[in-house]
Amino acid sequence: MKINILSLLFLAISCGLHGQTNQYSISFENAEHHEAEITATFPSLNPGVLSVRMGRSSPGRYALHEFAKNVYNFKATDSKGKALEISRPNPYQWDISGHDGEVKVSYTLFANRGDGTYAQIDETHAHLNIPATFMYVDHLGDRKIEVDFKVREDLNWKVATQMPQVSGTTYTAPNLQYFMDSPTEISNYGLRQFVVDNNGTPQNIQFVLHHNGTEAELDTYFEQVKKVVLAEMEVFGELPNYDYGTYTFLACYIPNASGDGMEHRNSTILTDREGLAEGGMKNNIGTVAHEFFHGWNVERIRPQALEPFNFAEANMSGELWFAEGFTSYYTNFILCRAGIITPEEYVEGLTGTFNYVWNSPARQFFNPIEMSYQAPFVDAATSVDPVNRENTFISYYSYGSVLGLALDLSLRQNGLNLDDYMKLVWRTYGKNDVPYTLHDLRQTLVQYAGKEFGNSFFDNYIYQSEMPDYAALFASVGVALKQAMDQPYFGASVSTNRFGMGSIQENTPIGSPAYTAGLDARDVITAINNVPLTATQRFNDLINQYKVGDTLQVAYTRYGLPKSTTVVLTGNPAYSIQLIEKDGDKVSKQVLKNRKAWLKLD
Repeated sequence: MKINILSLLFLAISCGLHGQTNQYSISFENAEHHEAEITATFPSLNPGVLSVRMGRSSPGRYALHEFAKNVYNFKATDSKGKALEISRPNPYQWDISGHDGEVKVSYTLFANRGDGTYAQIDETHAHLNIPATFMYVDHLGDRKIEVDFKVREDLNWKVATQMPQVSGTTYTAPNLQYFMDSPTEISNYGLRQFVVDNNGTPQNIQFVLHHNGTEAELDTYFEQVKKVVLAEMEVFGELPNYDYGTYTFLACYIPNASGDGMEHRNSTILTDREGLAEGGMKNNIGTVAHEFFHGWNVERIRPQALEPFNFAEANMSGELWFAEGFTSYYTNFILCRAGIITPEEYVEGLTGTFNYVWNSPARQFFNPIEMSYQAPFVDAATSVDPVNRENTFISYYSYGSVLGLALDLSLRQNGLNLDDYMKLVWRTYGKNDVPYTLHDLRQTLVQYAGKEFGNSFFDNYIYQSEMPDYAALFASVGVALKQAMDQPYFGASVSTNRFGMGSIQENTPIGSPAYTAGLDARDVITAINNVPLTATQRFNDLINQYKVGDTLQVAYTRYGLPKSTTVVLTGNPAYSIQLIEKDGDKVSKQVLKNRKAWLKLD
C-alpha cells in the first residue's frame, strides 16, 4: 500500500498526541465499604522527579478541603512494572524517582460524602467530584485526559458526566482544568432531556436523577426544570453554547446524600436527602434555578481572580457578592416568573434574607467586596476555634442578593432593569469568555445606566457598606416594608432545656440588649425578675409578656458560676415584607403595572 509523506506526518502527530494523553481508570469492587481502586498513567515524561498530588480545593468551592486524607495503598511503577521510589515532601504530594519516562500510580480511595465537593461510593452509586477522587500532575495540566469508569454492571450502573464519551465507559477531557470541573454520577439513574433552539444552534438540556422515586415523579419535576431553563434563558436572551452541545443536571436525591448544589461549566451537581415525594419536589427546585443560572454568571461571566482555578490553594475573589449574590437574587425570582411559586410567596420569602443583612452588625466591619474575601473561611470550611461570625460576617450570597434586588428596583425607576444589565455583562464578558474585574462591572453599569447612577451604586453600596432606601424601592412595586417596634426585643437566641435553663446558643449581636448587658454565647439563664425559667415555656413567649422599655433582672450562670445583670428591652428591629394589598390597602394602576413588569406577570 502506498503511503505518502502527509499520511506519515499525520500518523506521527496522532501517535504523539496519544502519547501525551494521561490515562485514568477507577473501579468499585469494594463499594459496600466505600472504596474505589484508581490507577493513573503519565507517559512521555522528562527525566527527573515526578510530583503527583491530590487537590486541596474544588471548582465552585473557595475553601481548602484536604482530599489526600482519604488516599492509601499508594504505589508507583514504571512502564515495565518496576516499583519506584516514593517520598512525601508534604501531606498532599508524592514525589516519584527513577522512572523510565512513564509512571503508573495506583491507590485506594475512601469516599462517603455525596455532595458538591467530595465523593461517595457505595452500593447505590459512585458520586465523584474529580478533585476529591483523582490525583494529578500540575505541570501536565495542558495534556488531554482519558478516564475509564469501570462501572458495576451487576448494579445496572451508567455514567453521566459533562465529559464527552470516547467509547464504552471511557470519557475524555481536553485538559486538567476541564477534567477537574467535570463531576460524574455513576448509578442506575433516570434521564429526561429536551432540545432548545439557541439562535439556530440546538442545545441539549438533560436531567439525570438518581433517586428512589417513580418515573411519574421525575416527569413532573422535569416539567418544572424546563420552566426554569426557559425563564433564565429569557434573562440573558440566549443560552451559552455549551462546549459539547449539552448541559447536564446531575441530581442525587437519596437518603445517603448531603444537601448541596455546585455549578460547573456544562453541568451541575444537585444533592439532597429528600426524595421528590418527601418534599424534594418543592424544596429542591430552588437549587436547580440557582445552579443553572451559574452557567452564565460565574462559569462564563467569570471573575478574573478565579482564572485559572488553583486546585492546590484557596481561591479568593472580591466579586462573589455579584457571582453568588446576584445569582441568589434571581433564584426565587425565576421561580416566581416561571409560575412555580406565587408573587406572594416570592415577596414574603424575601423577609429572612433582608432582616439578616439589614440588621447585621457586620456592615460596620466589611463591605460586600471584603465579605466576598471571607469565602475561604466560610465556604464549607471547618475550624475548631470559635469565631464571631454573627457580628462580623454577612454571607455574600445574602448580601449580594439584597443588593441585586435594590439595583433592579432602582434601575426600573429609570426605565431600565437588571435583566438588561446582566445581558450587557454577558455579551461583553461571558459570551466571549473574557474574565472581568470589579472595575469592569462598574464601568459596564456606567455604560448601561449612566455615570452618575453607576458610580453612586458602586461608591455607596459596594465600596462602602451603606444600604439603599428599601422602603421607597419596595413601594414602587406595591410591597410594604414594616417594623413592629412595639414588640419587645431581648437580643439573644435562647433555647430552654428540660431542666428549665435557657442556654444562649450563639454570640449576641453587637448593640442588642443582651450584648449591652454583657450576656454572651453559652451563658445559661436561670431566672427573669426572680422567676425561674420552666421547661414548658418558650423563652420568646416569656419575653413577649413584657413591653418595650421594661427592665429585666436576669440571673444566669457562666462556666458554672452564678451571675446577674440587667437587660433593658428595646423594640424588635425585624421587618416584615408583604404585598401592600394583603392589609387591605389599595394599589394604584401604575404601581401594579410596575410590579407586573418586575415579576413578568401576564
